[in-house]
Amino acid sequence: MDNNTAKNLKDGDQCLVIGGTHKGKSGTVRDINTSKTGHITITVEQENGVRFKTLGRNVKVVAPSK
Repeated sequence: MDNNTAKNLKDGDQCLVIGGTHKGKSGTVRDINTSKTGHITITVEQENGVRFKTLGRNVKVVAPSK
């Protein structure tokens, strides 16, 4: 996966986690942060209300917000 996908993330996008601990889960991007080391971290909220944090490089945008 190229690094441009993480840069194109926006709050409200529908995403699918394609790597890491939460692989296979999907939801809505809610919070985007850049850490001190430069990594993009996001909070993903699933339809059932459960939230989890993951790295931006581990997600793929399924449906961009409008």
